[in-house]
Parts: sequence; C-alpha cells; structure tokens
Amino acid sequence: MAVQYDLEGQRRVYERWAPIYDRVYHKFLSDAHRKTALAAAACGPDILEVGVGTGLVLPYYPAGSRVCGIDLSVHMLAKAREKVLDGRGRARLIAAMDACRLGFADASFDAVAVPFVITLVPDPEGALDECARVLKPGGAIVVSSKLGRDTGPIAAIEDAVAPLMAKVGWSSAFKISRIARWAEGRGLVVEEVAPLFPAGFFKLMRVRKPA
Repeated sequence: MAVQYDLEGQRRVYERWAPIYDRVYHKFLSDAHRKTALAAAACGPDILEVGVGTGLVLPYYPAGSRVCGIDLSVHMLAKAREKVLDGRGRARLIAAMDACRLGFADASFDAVAVPFVITLVPDPEGALDECARVLKPGGAIVVSSKLGRDTGPIAAIEDAVAPLMAKVGWSSAFKISRIARWAEGRGLVVEEVAPLFPAGFFKLMRVRKPA
C-alpha cells in the first residue's frame, strides 16, 4: 500500500512562513547558503536547487550559473521570483514541484543543491533518489541542514533537544549516517561532511555520483 503524505498540509505551513521567512533566516543562514551555492557551482554551471523557498541561496551562485529552483510552495516561490526579477538572485527557472517527482530528464544537472529541506521532506530517500537520477555522472548532491551525529556527547545532546528543534522545523534526530547509508546503497560516495555556522551546528554534506 502506498504511503500517503500530507503535502497540502506542508503547503499551508509554508504559506504562513512565506511573508516572514527572509527576516527570520537571512542573516542566520547566510554562511550556509553561500557555501552551499559555491560547492554546487564548483561542479559546473547547470544546477538544480531543491527547496529553493524564497530564494535566499540564489544571490550566492556565481555569474554563469544556470540555476533551476523548485519548491512545493507557490507562496515561497513568489518571493524567489521577486529576487530574480529585481536582480538579487540568479535562476533561469523557478517552478512548483514535488522533490520526489522531479520533472527533469535523467542526467540534466552538474549539481543538485538541497539547502535546509531534506529533514522536512516526508520521504528523504525518495527525494535523494530523484536528485541522483537528474544528476550527471561525476556531479554532486550538496546537502546543507541540521544533521546529527550517531554517537558521543554531542549526539546525546542532539537527541535530547530533538523535540524543541522540531518546533522550528529542524530535526536533531536526522543523522548524517542516514544519508551515508542511502549513498552507499545507490553507489554514490560521501566526499565531505563540513561544519557550518554557527559552530558546526549545521553541516554541509557533499555526495558524489561516480563518473
């Protein structure tokens, strides 16, 4: 039996967030957004951004980047389009799309950026499968998010605060190892897990598709 996800419920949540999202997260996540964009652009000019939201990452892609941004929420996307139209962001396409059902051909992109969305997707492995499908051989999936550790004192703290983090849309219970297991099972390679501001609270994870 197919699992049913409340995508409409997610859309309603994002509709409420759209007017204030930039004010809440712009400065706090700017370091992560910049590093995510540059890591993706290092793979080549054709980039898919999954979960583009209000377009906060778009200004950080270098000149010459050909970015397609997709998101579930049309209200968030309206803010992203504003940034593109007034020159604050780079994108050739902004479109409403389910991350688990991407409307792109196989091997279309040099990189897929997934900023601060993988822990919110109802089916993370399904979304990552789609990212891998549309990724060219030799390209990379760049995930930035709150990714927890499996063992040690930091892991214990992350597990303890997981209910609080869930209230603001982050999952301390979502582990680095979950993406690593997915990558291993699909023949992809985890190349990097790097700390992001503040003090490594967020992580950047780069997963390479073999050439």
